[in-house]
Formats: sequence, structure tokens, C-alpha cells
Amino acid sequence: MTLQECVSKMRAQGERESEIDAFSHLFRAFSEQDGDHWIREEDIEPLGRVTSIRDIVSEKADPSALASTAFIKLNGGLGTSMGLSAPKSSLPVAEKGGEELTFLDVIVRQIQIARQRLGAQFPLIFMDSLHTSSLTLAEVEKLEFSNPDRIPLEILQNREPKLLANGQPASWPKNPSLEWCPMGHGDIFNVLYTSGILPLLLDKGIKYLFISNCDNLGARPSTKIASYFASSPASFMMEVARRTPSDVKGGQIVRDKYSGRLMLREMSQVAPEDMKFASDISRHMYFNTNNLWIKVEDLKERLDEAKGVFDFPLIVNKKTVDPTDPSSLPVVQLETAMGSIISKFPASSCLEVDRPRFLPVKTTEDLFVMRSNRFHLTDLYEMEDGDYHLPRVILDKRYYKLVSDFDKRIPSIPSLAAAASVKIEGDWTFGKDVSFFGNVLLKDNRKKNFVPDGSFVGDRGVEATH
Repeated sequence: MTLQECVSKMRAQGERESEIDAFSHLFRAFSEQDGDHWIREEDIEPLGRVTSIRDIVSEKADPSALASTAFIKLNGGLGTSMGLSAPKSSLPVAEKGGEELTFLDVIVRQIQIARQRLGAQFPLIFMDSLHTSSLTLAEVEKLEFSNPDRIPLEILQNREPKLLANGQPASWPKNPSLEWCPMGHGDIFNVLYTSGILPLLLDKGIKYLFISNCDNLGARPSTKIASYFASSPASFMMEVARRTPSDVKGGQIVRDKYSGRLMLREMSQVAPEDMKFASDISRHMYFNTNNLWIKVEDLKERLDEAKGVFDFPLIVNKKTVDPTDPSSLPVVQLETAMGSIISKFPASSCLEVDRPRFLPVKTTEDLFVMRSNRFHLTDLYEMEDGDYHLPRVILDKRYYKLVSDFDKRIPSIPSLAAAASVKIEGDWTFGKDVSFFGNVLLKDNRKKNFVPDGSFVGDRGVEATH
């Protein structure tokens, strides 16, 4: 493996030295891997029961804590796994008053409403990539949104070359832009350090950061949680949610037996022989929602000590150079998880939150539920459902994985009010005012099918209409 080839490529593209340093750290970890990157069950202890958001008394909340918080939204992704070439945050996800709203629309309005209620202009900052920056800023400008006191609307995520398995930079002449990728969301801390934004925030009276993903509209401003964190001795707090049998992918919070510190264990870091323990939701009860609270002064101190580069566990993400073409060149992307920072603070904590704070959209199946009548936007622009016991949706990836195919076949989301689960096999297109009930099953009959307007669909397929 040769780091120099990658560094030369980055310098030729005008990448900053801070980006090169951050990538070099990841590359060295990649080249020095000895094949055993597991976090073994014998070396950790499960996280015991933690404080629940339901235990916090709202009447004691101090509004000044939220007013002293900067919201940072991770917005570097294009939604390539769903076939998008624009920021995922520009995808329509909800409707209010006949207006179709994107993730960005909802996020900005959540902040605007919270600002009005508190009478405080706390900032919203996007961590964009070069792919998402211009489109995001243009959309935010249309919403007439700005930050106070010269605080920027965005910080730019570092990027790196995609690699072949042998460590050489990948080449893709038909579209050279696909030879590059963001460094993963663990990169945010290097960006916060090199951008110089932390001293600026401290100077403007910002004491806390709340970091979350743009595709999780549940991560909204909360006076109660901000006040709880501000009054706690912890420098860092992660929102965790109780695992259910369907939560098999989320990273687990565990305690290192030797240091006693909390740490994040991703499922990719679980040894095969330990998988039975990691999958036991009575043993490992919580998963990471990627909603993180950090005290700015403490973070700055840690970053200064580390010179901007934390030694996080490496994640080697195997992909294809063109994410929309599984037959294209196999590559690896070197990444880290931002939740790994939990181990960098002696005083870290977790707060159990309810599912309304964890509503991610990673697939068109998630999008199906979010766009359905199970959710409505409140006047505070919160995505609200009756009980959040949402139906599991499985869509045939051949016909619904890409948003373009999904929108073509499901231009109007069927009613899920009476649906327990949904499984669609094969090529089905839906008309208007379709209602699902029970355990919906549409089988693949190897031909194109159309579900007529006003139909009812259940476990026996499309009900006969008269």
C-alpha cells in the first residue's frame, strides 16, 4: 500500500493539508490492520439501565440551555443508495397545508419555531459536502433563514479518494467525481477543529452542541433535554433508544472493562462468535440514535490535545465506485463513526429517548412510512404519529429501491392507518386512495400489475371492488 499516491492525488485536486492529515491517519490504520478489529464481548460490559427522558420533569427545564445550543446537521450525503444525485435532505418527505416539504424545509421551520418560542437566535449549521453545499445553501436562502452574529450556515466535510483493496486510489475516467467520497460522519470533529468555529461559538455565548443527521426529523429542539444535559456533570451525552427485534444494525453502547469508559460498538466490529450476544436485546438493550450533545469548551479542550484528529476505530466500507451501479469497480471507503467520541470523555452519559426522536430515512421503505398518513406535521413541525409502533414495510428492491422507480410506481402513498405490516413482491403500481389493512401481502406474479383507485389491500392481496 502506498499512501503517497493518495496524497499526491489529493494535492493535485487542491485538497487542504488538514484534509490530507485526517485521511493519512485513516490510511495508516487501514494499512496496519492485522485482520482483528473486533470489540470482543469478553472485553466489555453491557450498558445497564440509563436515565429515561420520561424521568425528566419538564417544569424544571431551563430555557436558557437551549438558547445556548448550536444545532449541527450532518448533510453530506446524496442518498446514492436510493439513486439520488441531489442532497437527500432535498427529498420531499411530508405535506402540510397542501405544501410539499423536504427534510430541509422541516428542519429549518423546526428551528424557526423554537427561536420564536424562546426569543433566542441560536444557530443552525449544516455539515455539507462539496456535493451538497451549493444546493443546500440555495434552498436555505429561499426559506429566508440565517444565523446570527456572523456564524456560518455550513462547515464543509473533508473528502478522500476511494481506494482499491490494495490501497491504491481508484480511477474512474467516465466520471472522475465518483473517485471521491466524504470521510464519514466521524470526520465532523476534525472539521470543527480546522474550521475554527468552536472559538467563534464560545465567543457568541454558545455552550452546547446538538449534532444529528439531516434525515432524522425526530431530532428536533428540546428544552427539556438541553436543560437536563446542561445541568449534568457529563461533557458528552448520547441519546439512545430501546432495541426491538427489528433493530439489528444500530451501534451498541458498551463499557470497556479495563478503562471503565463508555464506548460505541458498531455491528461491523462484532466478532462472528459474539454475534449471539450482540443480537440479544435483553443483554444489549440500547442502540445509538446518532443524536449527540457535547459541551463546547470540553470538546475544544479534547480537540486541542489531539490536534484535531481523534483515534477512532476504523470502519472499512465496501462499495462500488458508482453507488448506483453494483457492477462497477469495487472500492473501499475509509470512515469513522462520530458516536465513537463517547470514549474520549471520562464523563460521558446516555439518555434513553422515545421513538419520536429517532425517525431516520435510509431507504425507500422508510420513506414510504414517513410520507404516509401515519404521520402528520404539527404546528411545531414535529412529525407526529399516534403510538410510533409503525408497520414494518418490505418492498421488492428490484422495483422500489431507487426513488425514481418508487415515485413512478407509488405516486400516492396508500393509507397505513389499519396496516400491521406491508410486503410487496414484484412490480406493482398504485392508484389513488388505496387503503392497506392487516398484514398486507402482494405476491410476484411475474408481470406488471396495477392497483386501481380506491382499492383495499390485505393479506390476500387486492380485494375485489364493486
